[in-house]
Amino acid sequence: MLLTVLGCSGSVPGPESPASGYLVRAGNTSVVLDLGNGTFGTLQRYLDPFALDGLILSHLHPDHCADISALTVYRRYHSHPPPCGLLPVYGPPDAADRLIAAYAPNADERDRTDLSDLYAFQSYGGGTARIGPLGVRAARVEHPCDAYAVRVSHAGRALVYSGDTGPCPQLVELATGADVLLAEASWPERPNNPPGIHLSGKDAGEAAAAAGVGRLLITHVPPWTDAEQVLSEAKAAFDGPTELVHPGAHYDI
Repeated sequence: MLLTVLGCSGSVPGPESPASGYLVRAGNTSVVLDLGNGTFGTLQRYLDPFALDGLILSHLHPDHCADISALTVYRRYHSHPPPCGLLPVYGPPDAADRLIAAYAPNADERDRTDLSDLYAFQSYGGGTARIGPLGVRAARVEHPCDAYAVRVSHAGRALVYSGDTGPCPQLVELATGADVLLAEASWPERPNNPPGIHLSGKDAGEAAAAAGVGRLLITHVPPWTDAEQVLSEAKAAFDGPTELVHPGAHYDI
């Protein structure tokens, strides 16, 4: 698998990066993990959006899904669309309703807005879904809304993406033995960090160590957070390869 970072700024787009979005390719199959503010533009540098085989949403905060409205416009109004079927979209159970509301031109049009001509919405089940050769498994994690970490597997390799989460055993269990953990770390370790929302750098490092992953990639650092402090905390807690991601970075998995 090849992981490409479309955007990695936490909570909001930053001056150097769009919000969260990650392209994963294996052979002729391409999926995107989250499509936050600004990431659709970046996606077009690497892939014809009509060639996308699946979209996987960790949760429905705008910094992780806002650009689905842009993708909708592209797929619906492109002047020369190629033949393509419905795009599978995996996410929380209310994904279709929430994304319809975001795309509707006004509140009165919400009930008459339909995305079923473009997307096949599917909720995460208890088993493993498949998108081409990719296996996809999700686990509910700790966040103020319905949020999931996702494990993508191919040919004996595994990438786990934390989405947004506070420290929780579900993330460690899902990430156990993974080759790469792409983990959010939104703030430094502080005694007054609110529980059940985000990881600190220390939390991300401890999760990577407990799961025995091969490599830790730190993402989702907001523009107002000291990224080097977060990285230093993660490295102190995890002795494997650890780095901050940046837009346009590629990682072989």
